[in-house]
Amino acid sequence: MPHKTLVLLLALSLMSCGPSPGRQPPPAATAEPHRAAPLRLAAAARPRFDDHDPHDWTGAGPRAFPVHGIDVSRWQGAIDWPRVRKAGVSFVYVKATEGMEDSDPMFGQHWTGAGRAGVTRGAYHHFYFCAPAERQARWFIANVPKSADGLPHMLDMEWNPFSPTCRVRPDAATVRSEATTFLDIVERHYGRRPVIYTTVDFARDTGITRLPGTGFWLRSVAGPPATTYPGTPWTFWQYTGTGRIDGVAGPVDINVFRGSETDWRVWDGHGLP
Repeated sequence: MPHKTLVLLLALSLMSCGPSPGRQPPPAATAEPHRAAPLRLAAAARPRFDDHDPHDWTGAGPRAFPVHGIDVSRWQGAIDWPRVRKAGVSFVYVKATEGMEDSDPMFGQHWTGAGRAGVTRGAYHHFYFCAPAERQARWFIANVPKSADGLPHMLDMEWNPFSPTCRVRPDAATVRSEATTFLDIVERHYGRRPVIYTTVDFARDTGITRLPGTGFWLRSVAGPPATTYPGTPWTFWQYTGTGRIDGVAGPVDINVFRGSETDWRVWDGHGLP
């Protein structure tokens, strides 16, 4: 090969390795939905859990629904996740954060253990009414990793009359506005809008269940949601706070998903049939 030709080719090769004049790096990828595969079901179909303080449900009650799950925090301590899944738990919501500086010390252990056992998981944030919603959302994002599968995360909104630092009760419009701010920020980051967990008195006082485009998780331990929250659509129903499940040492919240097993496998967080 002639010397001049070799030099020219070498120069062109070096130029191609560096940045081209005027070229910009590709834009950062936008958040994609963090569930890429069908949601998993527990090993035991239509589980029948015990309760430390059972309610006498009329009719089928929660057992009419095939998909059951739990929500946990530091108060449950260490959990044997393979036993939990075998007992019939299809999903878990794990407490990650509260306010803008508190994180649950058991979050990492629960999050990792549930994932390894094949229990579909999501994380939740307990809202604090003495801190801006934007800062709380950023704190949640700083503590909860994106995952390739799982549930839309959850925002826990309820009054906390026993808080040692914040017992204020903002007006209904402020509550709904702050909730929307939190949901919007978290949805932009993870690609899916969180569901809202709430209680009877909080829903009555704030009208939180009127927020559009949002799924709701309703606590109702002495009657079905249709009775306790008439006319309110829901995705999850927390029917006891004193459940007894193999693999969890003490009482635990148990919940049902409103849809069928087929609905569960394809649910994307945007409502049910």
